Amino acid sequence: MRDKLYDNADSFAMSFDEEWKNIDCNDLTLKIDKVFELLKDHPFLISNPENARKMIKFRIFSLKKFQ
Repeated sequence: MRDKLYDNADSFAMSFDEEWKNIDCNDLTLKIDKVFELLKDHPFLISNPENARKMIKFRIFSLKKFQ
């Protein structure tokens, strides 16, 4: 997916999911920060960092997607 990154939430979510599974960390907040660091060049994170963080927190904490 790294070869096709788009400035939208779906593209960011797919990239986030790919990186999430490669990080070994039990602290969810720290793990989010580590993935965000890896994705710092993603167009959606660059153009909309606040919404990117809100979306990911919703996916993890509200939908319990990764728990």
